[in-house]
Amino acid sequence: MAQRPIIWALGIAATVVVSALSYSEQLAQGFGEERPSVASVTTTAKPASTARPTLTVAADYRGHYMVHPTIDNYRVKMMVDTGASIVALTASDARALGIGANTGGRKIMLSTANGVVAGTSVMLREIRLGDIVVRNVEAVVLPAGALQTSLLGTSFLGKLQGYEVQTGRMVLRG
Repeated sequence: MAQRPIIWALGIAATVVVSALSYSEQLAQGFGEERPSVASVTTTAKPASTARPTLTVAADYRGHYMVHPTIDNYRVKMMVDTGASIVALTASDARALGIGANTGGRKIMLSTANGVVAGTSVMLREIRLGDIVVRNVEAVVLPAGALQTSLLGTSFLGKLQGYEVQTGRMVLRG
């Protein structure tokens, strides 16, 4: 007899969870949004002769937007981070770009999700992402171990015509 109330309670809990998930999807669709779908990392460029270049990037399985721009003629794996105020380079990516510890950049303190980190400011001549080209982009080089993947922050994104996220895709307009 004691097992029946437990089974009954588990049944109600399962019904509530299923209803809540169904209701949240209905709400998202009602507002013109959909839950981000799990998508492979793909990028597609849509060049137009008279319009600004557009690039669409699919979210990966974690919901991150990974891109491979060319910075000063060197290809770098980066995560698009709309919450990062500046482009942030890992120490290894900076070395590959020929940016050493003694670049002459000023030392700055950055507040990150992992705490305060000292970095070195640099100016990147050009970041090319598909047909989108942005010149003179402010960036920071972080010390080894402070960052796993370089970040494409708003010092790049802010120079675009715009960007938006919808249905698991990010659209960048050059």
